[in-house]
Amino acid sequence: MIAIIKYNAGNISSVQNALERLGYQSILTDDPEQILSAEKVIFPGVGEAGSTMKYLRQTGLDEVIRSIKNPMLGICLGLQLMCQHSEEGDTQCLGIFDEEVRKFTATKKVPHMGWNSFTQIEGPLFEGIQPEQDMYYVHSYFAEVGKDTIGTCEYIHPFSAAMHKDNFYATQFHPEKSADVGEQLLRNFLNL
Repeated sequence: MIAIIKYNAGNISSVQNALERLGYQSILTDDPEQILSAEKVIFPGVGEAGSTMKYLRQTGLDEVIRSIKNPMLGICLGLQLMCQHSEEGDTQCLGIFDEEVRKFTATKKVPHMGWNSFTQIEGPLFEGIQPEQDMYYVHSYFAEVGKDTIGTCEYIHPFSAAMHKDNFYATQFHPEKSADVGEQLLRNFLNL
């Protein structure tokens, strides 16, 4: 079973539709037992860090997420919330990854929206994916490059496009909106 964490964030239906295109069924749930027993967990999202972390703490989902033992994939806001701290709302996050989340300085158009390529990729999430292939991004905040970074991208400056620590994986880009290359990454995650 694939569990998609329900936590009042946007972009959930896009992820479910992408999984269906790949031939997988999923459930949208905030039930701790279903999340912890799922073979794979996806933590997608579009939203604001402060209010989202407040909701996760109020419902206990913050501790549930930290307790997941099977492979989990955070997407966009999901990646940012898995970091230590976000400048968005001066928010303490889940602390799974050691990196900090910063706001882009407006030397270019913010948010960073559209297609952009990788400058570095590594690990099983990127099996069959080549550097310089484009993924789709929509974000005003970014995780710094650090020890948990497995893929980088550059917009204004380098940032973590993908991260990995233990059973936790995350992407700043939206694989569910990134055509064939995004589907390949989702397939790789589901095959972990």
